[in-house]
Parts: sequence; structure tokens; C-alpha cells
Amino acid sequence: MKKMKNLRKIGNRTPDQIREHYEVEIELANRLRNAPKEERHFLYSSLYDERNRRVPHNPQLTRKLSPTGTNRAVVAQMKFLRVFLNEGDIFLEVGPGDCALSFEVSKYVKQVYAIDICDTMSKSEKIPENFSLILSDGISIPIPEKSVNVAYSSQLMEHLHPDDALDQLHNIYSVLIPGGLYICITPNRLNGPHDVSKYFDEIATGFHLKEYTNSELSSLFRDAGFSKVRAYAGTKGKYTGFSIMLPILCEKLLYMLPSALRKQITHSWPIKSLLGIRLVAIK
Repeated sequence: MKKMKNLRKIGNRTPDQIREHYEVEIELANRLRNAPKEERHFLYSSLYDERNRRVPHNPQLTRKLSPTGTNRAVVAQMKFLRVFLNEGDIFLEVGPGDCALSFEVSKYVKQVYAIDICDTMSKSEKIPENFSLILSDGISIPIPEKSVNVAYSSQLMEHLHPDDALDQLHNIYSVLIPGGLYICITPNRLNGPHDVSKYFDEIATGFHLKEYTNSELSSLFRDAGFSKVRAYAGTKGKYTGFSIMLPILCEKLLYMLPSALRKQITHSWPIKSLLGIRLVAIK
């Protein structure tokens, strides 16, 4: 049995609850990792549902019950997104969760599409008239080609099977207009893991099927056909765009360090902010 790195209560959960979460998620994630492609498209939804049934205390589920936490997350994301939105835009969010962010974006654009594997939309808010929730298999993007100005995902890429990631990117690329943007936020592997396995393992082994570096993800965007990728970093709602080569160079230098020192540095500011994957890919 693996030993927990920090054997103590974390938030409202006991060490035993965290271990329970870890063991269940590892079991389910391995089923997804090892499943053939034709089965994975059905498993994305069912395995997350099973995790939530078996681990009702997992933070991804309990956070949805906190309106304050939801509002705080939406405000933080909007501070970044507003820079890229215009009144006549068609906006796409992939993996919208409770759709709280998409509801807010609908106030600033012409039309919002939200693509998800299941309907977890908040029932406590009035659904905007210019909002549409569309269910998919987790990879396909079933909306018209060349119709979207801005596509967005946050904390999504790491949940995809590595063999499915490029397929989804191709599908996102196809629905963007020429010059359209895909804004992608995902945890950086260098200061991970970022799923429940962070308490036990050195790399992500739970439902974060693959955590990326800026270098890996920007290369994947290029393979999908995007012409340019820029990185953004910032704090307190103020962000600056710069060449993707800066975080890539930083990552290369960090890989030259001993593992323990690299972990320490990548969790310190401003390196953590620089490495945090907040990429904007341009079609």
C-alpha cells in the first residue's frame, strides 16, 4: 500500500477519505487508460459518474455545492476572457461543468455553445436565450464548421486520453473561423501532479490522464493546424501575453535540475505563474 505524502486532514477530508478517493480514481482511470478508442468515448461520462457515486466527498463534486466558490471562479476566469470577447462573437466552451462561466459569457457575446459529455448545468439560474448546451462523446464538437470566434477550455486537456487529445484539437480547429482563437488552461506537469494522486505519486495517475508542459501542448496545437501560439501569465486579474518560447526555455532549464530542487522552484512565484499553462492558439 502506498504511503500518503502528508498524512493529515486536508480541507474537510480525513486521510482515510483521501486514500479512498485515490484508490477508486486509480482503478477507474486505469480502465479508461487501457480501453480501446471505440470504448473510451462511452467511458468518459460513465466512469466520472461512478467516481462521484463511490466518492461523494471528492472536491470536484462538493465544490459544485458552493455558490461562493463558483462565483469566485467565474469572476477570475472572466478577468482573463473579457480581453478576447466582442459583442458579435460566437463563443464555445468545451467541458463547461455547471455552465456558470458560459452563462456569464452570454452577456457579452452573440451566441454561446457549451459542449460536454453530460448535463451538469446549474438548475438554479435562468438559462440565457443565446446559450445552447450540446452533448458529445468527449471528443467530437458537433457544431457548424468555421462558425466560432473564440473557443475555451479550462482544466480539460489533462482529462483526455493522450490518444484522443489531437482528435479533439482537430475538431476544435475545424469549428473556428479563420483567425479564431482557442484559449486553453491546464495544469503544468512540472509542478504536478494536480489530481488526487499528488498525495501519493510523482506523476499524475488519477483522472489526469496526461499533464502537459507548455512545450508539449504548443507542439500539439501546431500538429492540429494552428498557425501561432502565445502564452499568458499574470496575477490579480492582470495578464500579459508573450512568446511561447519563454516558458519553453524555462521548462528546458528546469529539466536540467535535480528533481527535488525542480519541484521546489516550480512551486515558487513567479516561476509558477510563468509555467502555468494559459495558452492562446490562433487558427
